[in-house]
Amino acid sequence: MSEKYVWFVTGTSTGLGNCLLHELLVTGHSVIATARKPETLQATLDQKYDAETLKRVLVVKVDITQEEEVKAAFASGIQKFGHIDIVVNNAGYAVLAEVEGCPMEEARTQFEVMFWGAVYISKEAVRVFREVNPSGKGGQLLNVSSVGGYTSQPTLSYYDAAKFALEGFTESLRKEMSPEWNIQATIIEPGGFNTEWRGANMSILPIHPAYDTPTSPVKQYRDMFHALPFIGSPERAAKAFVSLAGRRDLPLRIQFGSDSLAIVRHMAATTIADSERFESLSHSTNIDGINPPEYTKALLAHLG
Repeated sequence: MSEKYVWFVTGTSTGLGNCLLHELLVTGHSVIATARKPETLQATLDQKYDAETLKRVLVVKVDITQEEEVKAAFASGIQKFGHIDIVVNNAGYAVLAEVEGCPMEEARTQFEVMFWGAVYISKEAVRVFREVNPSGKGGQLLNVSSVGGYTSQPTLSYYDAAKFALEGFTESLRKEMSPEWNIQATIIEPGGFNTEWRGANMSILPIHPAYDTPTSPVKQYRDMFHALPFIGSPERAAKAFVSLAGRRDLPLRIQFGSDSLAIVRHMAATTIADSERFESLSHSTNIDGINPPEYTKALLAHLG
């Protein structure tokens, strides 16, 4: 890949976002990098890179839950670089707690950041791709979900629910794009990566007393979760992101990590097997006169 792009990446202070920021700068791309503490990130960049490289980065402070701040960040990026080619919705964090043990304020805040924040970023990205970039140039929107956005686990219900919502939103948004706009929306589903996600970017609440028993699935999962080794390399994930730049054949979902790939495939196979087992019950709810094979063929042809 020889062409260089202007990227807009959220959550670049730590983790996958930070690794992606550095990979982009090393490989010659330009970056609008959002951060909660931009002065700290800028100081790190100033120490690491020369003046010419620093011309290719703009660090901006953005609270992605505030739509006006999101719009202002895009405007700053356009003022500096003239256009934006690729947007990565990466910012996020997790609260580990049972459904009954998570305060609703915490639950809602997760949605504000990982769903509504991503919505604000996505909407502005589409507008910029369509109305600011040259006609037909379009752009790529990469929304970072999780393997937990495809199948849920105990104690991460609100995190997973926000990611499920993001995936549904992204799929609908992707289908709304007119072909001539040349805009792609793709979901990235990382597995376990050695980042601050299980550290500083995760709030672990005490176990709800009702679930604190030897036979509780929650208790067993909590014990396993802390001991489970994560196999993902953030640096290699950054390279994987860069390898997607400019491609026009991206699917709706891409898994990062062998763990994510295995879990998603297992869940998809389970869903198909369950649907086949209860197929007759599903057909039994149709109105009279419906021929299931003919109707299914026509429906799928309509959906494309």
